[in-house]
Amino acid sequence: MIKIYTSPSCSSCRKAKDFFKKEEIPYQEKNIFVATLNDDELKDMLTKSENGTEDIISTRSKIIKEKNIDVESMTIKELIAFIRENPSVLKRPIMVDDRKIQVGYNPEEIRVFIPHEKRVAEWSCKKSECPTYNSCETKRA
Repeated sequence: MIKIYTSPSCSSCRKAKDFFKKEEIPYQEKNIFVATLNDDELKDMLTKSENGTEDIISTRSKIIKEKNIDVESMTIKELIAFIRENPSVLKRPIMVDDRKIQVGYNPEEIRVFIPHEKRVAEWSCKKSECPTYNSCETKRA
């Protein structure tokens, strides 16, 4: 199951949720300001991110700037505690499944969450052979 970590005022989060609804891909939404993220969720994000903290933490966030915090110098335990106390430092949306993570809404990159079989079917759909070609064509645009 795909988890989407969101915040209510985030327009990119709404776009990501709209994408999953349109593609009929089930997901679980987790509002980072309502549901405290647990250690395992945060470790999972960090493990799957290519560049660690750089991928998921916004160094432009107010608390990091005001307190001149260096997340790179923190231990994993300190970092997880810091994020749990200050969820606003997370970039949004963060989408995670059992193998991958994507941070932010990118209309091309988010397609990796479309099941492989469905992507293959869309690519192979030919007008002369497909009764639903127009709907396939719309999804490819």
